[in-house]
Amino acid sequence: MDGLFEVQPTGGGDVSPAEGGAVTGGFTDVAADAPLAVRMRPASLDELVGQQHLLAPGAPLRQLVGGASPMSVILWGPPGAGKTTIAHLVAGATDRNFVALSALSAGVKDVRAVIDTARKERRRGGPPTVLFIDEVHRFSKTQQDSLLAAVEDRTVTLLAATTENPYFSVISPLLSRCVLLTLQPLTDDDVRTLLRRAVADARGLDGAVALNDDAEAHLVRLAGGDVRKALTALEAAAGAAIAQGMPAVDLATAEKAVDVAALRYDRDGDEHYDVVSAFIKSIRGSDADAALHYLARMITAGEDARFIARRMVISASEDIGLADPTALPIAIAAAHAVELVGLPEVQIVLAQAVIHLALAPKSNAVVAAIGAAMQDVRAGHGGAVPAHLRDSHYKGASRVGHGKGYKYPHDDPRGVVQQQYAPEGVRDREYYRPTGHGAERAVAERLPKLRRIVRGTGASGSPGAGDASEPNSTEERHR
Repeated sequence: MDGLFEVQPTGGGDVSPAEGGAVTGGFTDVAADAPLAVRMRPASLDELVGQQHLLAPGAPLRQLVGGASPMSVILWGPPGAGKTTIAHLVAGATDRNFVALSALSAGVKDVRAVIDTARKERRRGGPPTVLFIDEVHRFSKTQQDSLLAAVEDRTVTLLAATTENPYFSVISPLLSRCVLLTLQPLTDDDVRTLLRRAVADARGLDGAVALNDDAEAHLVRLAGGDVRKALTALEAAAGAAIAQGMPAVDLATAEKAVDVAALRYDRDGDEHYDVVSAFIKSIRGSDADAALHYLARMITAGEDARFIARRMVISASEDIGLADPTALPIAIAAAHAVELVGLPEVQIVLAQAVIHLALAPKSNAVVAAIGAAMQDVRAGHGGAVPAHLRDSHYKGASRVGHGKGYKYPHDDPRGVVQQQYAPEGVRDREYYRPTGHGAERAVAERLPKLRRIVRGTGASGSPGAGDASEPNSTEERHR
């Protein structure tokens, strides 16, 4: 579990806080009135839930926590996945000095002060120093540069945490000196396990109140893989229930405590498919407001943003196509943003793309075109590729007539020539039938002219192509 933390000096050595908030020593002992999410931090790797891919015997994470290896590590993962928890576990090791530094408030001076102290300790045979930097992506290039030499010669062992993609937010020299460990979002089952532990554990609610199944499901959905969020909501709901003398947290109490209504949304059930169906149909129907409602509904219910983005990419071609050629690039850009930014910020990007798709002119001509072509292929219509279109680059191709008679379109000022491209069995098929909507209107005007020229069925006026250009080589003419 990530977030703000407090540090306190522990015995021995120079433990005065640096101006930016760096403190030598471990994290503060957890007070009885500390937030539930803090009280429930795992005390050992055995209590860590999730991240099983990093917990195998001998894995870097176990070596780091156990002190068996001095390797520097960057922890990359979403909020609530366990980055600060791992830092707490490392701080609990007794054979190392531990220094915690927040990139929100520290500067180069603070980093150098920690390094100087670590170097003195090392020279006099003292224990090694682990430097934990939370939110390392907030460090400037200069601040990150100040770590390089100390990490290189292991004056300090760096433990850095970030929610941002380190390939974009951490300088390459520092990244190359560290092992990158990627933490995955916790699953619903992981969050459910931790909620139940918090209800029963003496460090948590210690059985003071139960948690009804529907309330538990609501908190799991609300968390979206962030266990700190789930435990914070549980603490608020449990407090409300206890204050009212209730033996258990019910759904109504959970809703009131976190001020978020429970949604009927099962990511594996009918509601999932009903909502996404309504979402796509609202985009298709050009109702931006309804589409935004369903987008908000899915995000609030914890739907995978990648799933939403994939549906939008499909919609951009299925329902818009060439009526707005910018729709597909915008949908793909939104899908990339999901990977680079993540929730909650990426909801703005998704909303922008949804509005664009909903307001764009619509055409399903692309769907109809590929459908008709696929139907012909499955029905066995077609035939051999015309000889003049076949590959003529290999030795002996000319002997069997491959490429013979091919006309290079750029030799014609119009950029298009009369020539048979389709196999004999479908040479007169017209699969693509553009509409008059949006940018497809211009395509609808140009396409018949192109077909007349290519097929030699009518007037051969200019289809709107540019000036002729010479091919680069003889080979290119027959490619």
